[in-house]
Amino acid sequence: MFVMKVFVLVTLLAVLINDAGSMTHSLLYYETSSTQVSNFPQYVAVGYVNGLQIVHYDSKTRKYEPKQEWMKRITEEDSEYWDRNTQINLNSEQIKKRLHMWQRMGGCEWDDETNEINGYFQFAFDGEDFIAFDLKTETFVAPRPEAVVSKHKWERDGEAVRYKDYITHRCVEYLKKYLRNGESVLMRKELPLVSFLQKSPSSPVTCHATGFYPDRAMLFWTKDGEELYEGVDYWEILPNHDGTFQKSADLDLTSVPHQDWERYECVFQLSGVPDKNYRLDRSKIRTNAKDLTNTYIGVALGALGLLAVAGVVTFFVLRRRAECPPISQNDLQAKQRLNSDNQETPSERSSEDAEVAETLNPDGER
Repeated sequence: MFVMKVFVLVTLLAVLINDAGSMTHSLLYYETSSTQVSNFPQYVAVGYVNGLQIVHYDSKTRKYEPKQEWMKRITEEDSEYWDRNTQINLNSEQIKKRLHMWQRMGGCEWDDETNEINGYFQFAFDGEDFIAFDLKTETFVAPRPEAVVSKHKWERDGEAVRYKDYITHRCVEYLKKYLRNGESVLMRKELPLVSFLQKSPSSPVTCHATGFYPDRAMLFWTKDGEELYEGVDYWEILPNHDGTFQKSADLDLTSVPHQDWERYECVFQLSGVPDKNYRLDRSKIRTNAKDLTNTYIGVALGALGLLAVAGVVTFFVLRRRAECPPISQNDLQAKQRLNSDNQETPSERSSEDAEVAETLNPDGER
């Protein structure tokens, strides 16, 4: 099945740190359609700007809805925005409910200093990566033999040009629009509360930072000012319920004399903000079982909150090296070859393929 931390890595891959102070902004969309997951909508679509969820649709509410107050301002310049996207998702829901398990992730990145644009689209069927679009080479990547037919046809038909145009124009235009509307939220800087935690005297010491924004952040251990790469475990950034983020870094000090502990520091880096160094002080390490329980519950709830807010992507198997495509006319044909029990006739498949392609055209709203 799927590993949740895969999504965490993917969601955060688009928001990077740049020493020159520029920011790489991202607009990412995730969709999942499945009839296999109990107590979960059959179809879910969510969108994120810089790791912050902005829109949501699912087959239970059947409404494309804002997840941020400032997103409501989009109707000032586009009065049909919510109705139009609701209809797009209604159409997608009806088509994709025919599939066993279908998943898509895609979007764009834009550097506000260099103006560099990147993007990706990727599809998975039944939990397996199926096909992806590589913007740099303008070709498709087919990790499974069943996708090779689609890869060759898409490349012959010039589909790469269409995907590239969506990423470099329409997607970036909407990203910039969202950044303008949500500037006070998306461009703010919030520093974290940093604590040292230790379950027992033999446990690693954890540096836990929570409450920071945005998630273009790093947390690491140093000794005498030099970053450590051994004896450390760095955990993924997780969201908090209030839209901020948290991150932890573990340091194994079992073989280090207590008098040397002060040589270690936990360093927090946030894009556009000077580094914050926290020297390890044994007297400030929290070891109270109740305090630690509450802290780790908070971490767990952050992970569960991620699942609840965007359950669609917890089922998404993505690899950064493979960058991703909107569906085209052969996805379902290839999918049907994966399922030998499919009984549709060639004419029925052709009709369905065209319908899916029309609904998921990258020139559409998403």
